[in-house]
Amino acid sequence: MAAQDQDSRAGLLTWTSLTPIAALVLLALTWGRDPNALVASIVFVVLVGAVLAAVHHAEVVAHRVGEPYGSLVLAVAVTVIEVALIVTLMVSGSKDTSELARDTVFAAVMISVNGIVGLSLVVGALKRSGTSGLAVFHAEGTGSSLATVITLATLTLVLPRFTTTEPGPEFSGGQLAFAAVASLLVYLMFVFTQTVQHRDFFLPVEAHHDRGLPDQDADGHADPPSNRTALFSLGLLLAALVAVVGLAKVVSPVIEDAVAAVGFPHAFVGVVIAALVLLPESISAVRAAARERVQISLNLAYGSAMASIGLTIPTIAVASIWLEGPLTLGLGETQIVLLMLSVLVGVLTVVPGRAKPLNGGLHLAILAAYVFLSIQP
Repeated sequence: MAAQDQDSRAGLLTWTSLTPIAALVLLALTWGRDPNALVASIVFVVLVGAVLAAVHHAEVVAHRVGEPYGSLVLAVAVTVIEVALIVTLMVSGSKDTSELARDTVFAAVMISVNGIVGLSLVVGALKRSGTSGLAVFHAEGTGSSLATVITLATLTLVLPRFTTTEPGPEFSGGQLAFAAVASLLVYLMFVFTQTVQHRDFFLPVEAHHDRGLPDQDADGHADPPSNRTALFSLGLLLAALVAVVGLAKVVSPVIEDAVAAVGFPHAFVGVVIAALVLLPESISAVRAAARERVQISLNLAYGSAMASIGLTIPTIAVASIWLEGPLTLGLGETQIVLLMLSVLVGVLTVVPGRAKPLNGGLHLAILAAYVFLSIQP
């Protein structure tokens, strides 16, 4: 008991526990004010720390509930942060933000299905270089994930480019409502498949020891945290999410000014938001791949892409009732080409149920092309 109390006190003094509290204090001090450059820099650093802390505590809760629920918890937590950043920038942004939701969601999809997937496959395959040299995963579950991402991306980001009711790449009110409801229903159908109907398709192919993590019962898996620890992390997760929402509103003008200062297009703001939100999840996915649990990495990657569309678009659709100006969702021609290339390479990667480092490298090449063309369209 004394050891448990000592561990609990130690847990209270970690940066992941202190950062959400510090972020809330900073939010209270800066809310409603126009911070100078120094204060804005501090706010941005704390904001990044709050995002990292939020995902850490989401991982703790996810480990407690187990897979595949854990990947779902983490994806939803990340999407809440993403939606918060999008809405706050749309409300407080000084420039045209009609394309911000589209740019951010598309950036999240590209980073997830190419960046996270590519890194995970490279690390997972190289980790097994002494045996098969292939990253292994369930083709059934991962294929369903990719198919869901393709459907959601086409319904919400490609179709607006070709509809004719409204001029330009925009949905009419009725079309936006349909896309929002359809996206949410498709996402919920996938969640049911992942967690209930075919849960085994989303579990790791092989059980390996999680190196460096406690395993008191010697079952080959890291021991889940206690209920007390999970509840503590849940409380800090909620605190971190509140802080992220508030601090994003405080620092949002700085993000736009920084992008403009380096001469990048305003659309690159969406890439910055997506990269900020998905960085900690990318780290989690690579760590899972390094432990030869590539299926978990792919669950995180495709789950993030799905949640980014299936939860963000309905939320933005509702928010658009109060937001002024148009909501542009249709992708440009270059973006559609990159999306289709991602789909084609993704299908060829997923179908065999195993992948070489080359497969991961191809996805990373597509991501590099996307980032470069976002800077120089």
